[in-house]
Amino acid sequence: MTDTDVLQIALSAMMVAAKILAPLLLVALVIGLIIGLLQAVTQVQEVTLTFVPKFIAMAAIFVLAGHWFLRILIEFTIGLFNQIPNLIS
Repeated sequence: MTDTDVLQIALSAMMVAAKILAPLLLVALVIGLIIGLLQAVTQVQEVTLTFVPKFIAMAAIFVLAGHWFLRILIEFTIGLFNQIPNLIS
């Protein structure tokens, strides 16, 4: 196993993490922006007002896209297992 192999696996792992986290982070960003604007307009500064909608939206994303997340992780894991013979020799 060379350093190139390690870097390739690390790059693949970071790409998988980015694919999985991007929808969650984008939803949290949009919800946070909307709630922040609502708080600025109404001058209501309640911490739970930002937490609860983000939590609900991210839970909905997990329910709606969980199978996609799982498929990406399974494909990555199978790819790693398939690379083991090439990495050993």
